[in-house]
Amino acid sequence: MPRCLISSGSTFERDIGYSRAVVEGDWVFVSGTTGFDYDTMTISDDVIEQAEQCFKNIEAALAEAGFALKDVVRVRYLLPERDDFEPCWGVLCKYLGEVRPAATMMVVGLSDPRMRIEIEVTAHRSRAG
Repeated sequence: MPRCLISSGSTFERDIGYSRAVVEGDWVFVSGTTGFDYDTMTISDDVIEQAEQCFKNIEAALAEAGFALKDVVRVRYLLPERDDFEPCWGVLCKYLGEVRPAATMMVVGLSDPRMRIEIEVTAHRSRAG
C-alpha cells in the first residue's frame, strides 16, 4: 500500500511543509494538532475549548485516513503551562478514556503564544477488526 498524505487545509501545512497525517500500511501518524479551527483559522483563548478542537481536528484526519479514535495506540500532550493539563482531563477522557492509549505529557514551548495545547496521536488498524 503506497504512502498516503492527509491534509486539513491548514495554512500551517502549506507554509511549513508537512502533512496533517501520514498513512503507512496499517499505521497512521497524526502530526501535533492544535486547537485552531482550520475553516476559520481562529483559536479560542480557553485551553479546554482548544483541547476539544484538537480532538475534532484529529478525528477528521483519522476519518479521512480510514481510522478512528478507537485505533489510537499512542498520544502525546504538549502544553506550555503545566497547570493547564489537569483542567483538560475531562476532554481527554471523553475522547480516549475507553481507548486508553500509551500517553505522555510534556511541558514545551509552542510556535504561537495563543496555542495552549497540542496533541499528537499514532493509530494502528488491527487486522482483527
